[in-house]
Amino acid sequence: MLNHISLSFILILLLSSCAVTSTQPDYADLIEADVTSLQARMNKGELSSEQLVNFYLHRIEKYNRQGPELRAIISINKDAVQRARELDRLRTQGEISGPLHGIPVLLKDNIDSVGLANTAGSELLKDNLPADDAFVVTRLKEAGAIILGKANLSEWANFRGERSSSGWSALGGQARNPYDPTTSPCGSSGGSAIAVAANLVTIAVGTETDGSLVCPAAVNGIVTIKPTLGLISRDGIIPIAHSQDTAGPMARTLRDAVIMLASMQGKDSADPASFATNTDWLSHLQGEGLKGKRIGIVRNLTGYHELLDKQFEAQLEILEARGAILVEDANIETLRKWSEDEFTVLLHEFKTDLAAYLAGTGLPYANLSDLIAANQASDIELSIYGQELFEMAEERTEDQQQDYQQALERAKRLAGKEGIDAVMEKHQLDVLIAPTVGPAWKIDHVNGDHYMGSASSAAAVAGYPHITVPMGFIEVPGSPALPVGLSFFGPANSEPVLIEAAYGYEQASQHRKPPPL
Repeated sequence: MLNHISLSFILILLLSSCAVTSTQPDYADLIEADVTSLQARMNKGELSSEQLVNFYLHRIEKYNRQGPELRAIISINKDAVQRARELDRLRTQGEISGPLHGIPVLLKDNIDSVGLANTAGSELLKDNLPADDAFVVTRLKEAGAIILGKANLSEWANFRGERSSSGWSALGGQARNPYDPTTSPCGSSGGSAIAVAANLVTIAVGTETDGSLVCPAAVNGIVTIKPTLGLISRDGIIPIAHSQDTAGPMARTLRDAVIMLASMQGKDSADPASFATNTDWLSHLQGEGLKGKRIGIVRNLTGYHELLDKQFEAQLEILEARGAILVEDANIETLRKWSEDEFTVLLHEFKTDLAAYLAGTGLPYANLSDLIAANQASDIELSIYGQELFEMAEERTEDQQQDYQQALERAKRLAGKEGIDAVMEKHQLDVLIAPTVGPAWKIDHVNGDHYMGSASSAAAVAGYPHITVPMGFIEVPGSPALPVGLSFFGPANSEPVLIEAAYGYEQASQHRKPPPL
C-alpha cells in the first residue's frame, strides 16, 4: 500500500515516468497561483496539468519529510501524473470537464477515494481500500480535479483521546505549522491546511465536526468555508457525528474556495440530509460585498488573547471603510450552554456512526470495542496520548437513546434558534463576526493542545455556515509572525451573504502571505 512506501520513493517513480516537455513553466509564478490563473495559463498552452502536478510533487519532496518536515501529506496518488496527461489531452481537443479541469486537489485522509487507503491517520486502517469514491470525490472528479493524494490529520479527526496533539497521527507523524514548525497546525484538517498554505497543492478538502476546518485554516493563513449541514454530502467520510459532520473546501483565496464549494455540493441519495441548490455561487464574489451589510460584533467571542483582540479591532476599521454597518455587542447569549449536550451527542453518534462506516469496509473491526482492543495491542497508537474518548463513546448504550435525543434537541436549539438566530433577529443583522481562534501554540506532546478560545462552536453545533479569511499576523519580537483569521458566520443557508461580506473584506485587506519556507 502507498502508506507503506516512502513518499520519496513514490515521487522518484512518478517523476521518472514523466515525459520531458519542450517548455517548462515559470515555477516562481506557480507559487500562490489560484485556480483561475492556472486555468488561463493552461488554456493558453503556457502550462500543462502534468507540469503542475510535477511542480507540487517536487515541493512535497522538498518540504514534507525534509527541510521543515511539515508532514502534511500521508500518501500520494500513483495515478496523478497519468490523470494529468489524460486531462491535458482532453484540453487540446477542446474538452473541458469543469472548473477544476487539471487542478490538483488533496483530500483529508478520512475521505474515501479509490486507489488510496482511507486511514484516519491510524495504522489500524492502513489497509482500508474503499470500493468506491465518496460523493464529494466523485463531484470533484466530474469537475476535472486530479486527486493528488491524502493529507495528514489529527488521528480519528481528534476524537480519540483527551490529551491529543493536533496534527499528530500514527501514520503521518506530527504535522507542523509552515509559519513556525515548532507550532501546531491545529486540527483536525491540519494537513490539508498546511499543504494549501505552503503551496504543496492548489486546493484541498477538509472536514469539520467542531472547528476542524476553521481552526487550521486560520492558524495556517488560508480560507475555508464550513457549509450548512447537508450542502455537501457526508457519504464516504469516516464519521464522528452525523448531526455536525461536514466536508469543506480549503484554499488560499475565497474565490477558489467558492469554486470548490460549487463543485462539491449536491443532492446525494446516500445522504438523507443532503440537498441541492441552484445558487450562482460565483455571483456572490462581490468587491463591494460589505456595503450596507449590518455586521454584528460578537464580543463574548473575544477577550482570551490581547494581541488577537488588537488585530481584530484593526479589521473593524477596514469593514467600516468598505461600507459595513457595525453593530456592537451582538453577543450570543446562550454561548457554551450547549457544551455538555454537544459532548453527549458526539459520543453517542460516534459509536453508531463509526460502526456503520466499518460495516462497509473489509477491515477486521466491526465496532469501537474492536478498535479499542487493537489500539491497546499497538506499539505506536497510544504512544503519545490515550483513547479516553473511544472508551467513553463505547460506554454509551441503547438505554441512553432518550437522553441523547434530548441533548441533541437542546444543543441545536441553544446554538441555533436561541443562539445565532436570536442575535441576528434582535439586531437585524446580515452577518456575525469574531476572531476565529488564537494564534498557533507550541507543539506539546506532554500536555497536549493549548486552546484559548474559538468562534467555531455555535455554527458547528447549529449546523450553520462559517467562513474564515486571513486577518493578518500576530507579531512578537524574536518570534515568527503567526497568521490569524476573521470569522463570518450566520444562520442556515446564509452562505451567499457570508461570501459577499467575506470577499469584500478579503479584497480590501489582502492579508494572505505565504510562509517563509
